[in-house]
Amino acid sequence: MSEDLKKKIKEFSDIASTCPENLQVTCFELLLKDYLDKLQQAPIKKRQTDTTKGTDEKNVTKGDATEDEQKQEDFTNADLHVKTRKFLSDQSLTVDHINQIFYKEGDKVEPLFDDLKTTKLAESQIRISLLQALKNSITTGNFEFDGEAVRSETEIRKCYDSANFAANFKNNKNLFEGFEKYDKKSPAIRLSKLGRDELAAIVRDLQ
Repeated sequence: MSEDLKKKIKEFSDIASTCPENLQVTCFELLLKDYLDKLQQAPIKKRQTDTTKGTDEKNVTKGDATEDEQKQEDFTNADLHVKTRKFLSDQSLTVDHINQIFYKEGDKVEPLFDDLKTTKLAESQIRISLLQALKNSITTGNFEFDGEAVRSETEIRKCYDSANFAANFKNNKNLFEGFEKYDKKSPAIRLSKLGRDELAAIVRDLQ
């Protein structure tokens, strides 16, 4: 058994031990399976890259596009904060679900999704909020978002409802921990257990 695999098994065992006892074995098996699947896929991706490399070098435009694509990387379990890995395990999700909606570019976490799968302004705002909390958790482990960053993203995505922005948070306060009212001077909002459950449902919906 390789040293890398031994380290991964120890890491997965530590993560699984944080789950309820009846879920620990399932959690460990899911994490190990995902890791082994990634190892098997890596040689295939390398062969595909080697096969197309010569063709890409003949075309400057294609070469530039390939360089951009190479900057966009998938996350591995090791890239995720331990609290994010536990969230995935608790919600029966995997790192592959993360890679369907986010990618990493250097130290940055960037969105892949364009469609929020809703046309309602209030629901769009809440979905953006929960997804920003997930994005932040990847590096910090904290499932929280900045309300003013949400405001900016709703403006960019053309779903900003200025008249009801604060009310949309208040009407969904059960999704947020200890929330009473929105104050843009203290815009940090943390997800409640119900908020994390709703986030998991949104992640599945965006697949």
